[in-house]
Amino acid sequence: MSNEQTFIAIKPDGVQRGLIGPIISRFENRGFKLIAMKTCSPSKEHLEKHYQDLAEKPFFKGLVAYMLSGPIVAMVWEGRDVVKTGRKPETDQFQPAILGATNPLNSAPGTIRGDYAIDVGRNVCHGSDSVESAKKEISLWFSPSELLQWKHSQASWIYENA
Repeated sequence: MSNEQTFIAIKPDGVQRGLIGPIISRFENRGFKLIAMKTCSPSKEHLEKHYQDLAEKPFFKGLVAYMLSGPIVAMVWEGRDVVKTGRKPETDQFQPAILGATNPLNSAPGTIRGDYAIDVGRNVCHGSDSVESAKKEISLWFSPSELLQWKHSQASWIYENA
């Protein structure tokens, strides 16, 4: 287990549907610590940079247009194995991630996407898929001064060796 950070974004459909609170609660209830959050309307260039690994996919232009359609809530969460817990590989069937599978129809009940989404193009949240991606995404969306360092008062109740 490692203490790490992940980038989670509530997409325009999640914001418009009033799911910010329930999504934040999922991460808080699991014991993760919120260290940065902002509501924003990123530029087309910013979103193209964020999704640059998908630039050659046929859905890329539609994805960027959709992400420009409304506000986004960008967050950084911290905790042990938060990347893996937030977004597990599609093949891990034994313990679903907090977000669920990219395609909501493949998401287990109890996950954010399994509970709140139907279409892959409206899957409510983005989550970093690796620690390396998380570092890149966090630095794209937040300056170092925006990442708060604080001690979780319940850490010893969440982690054995806190």
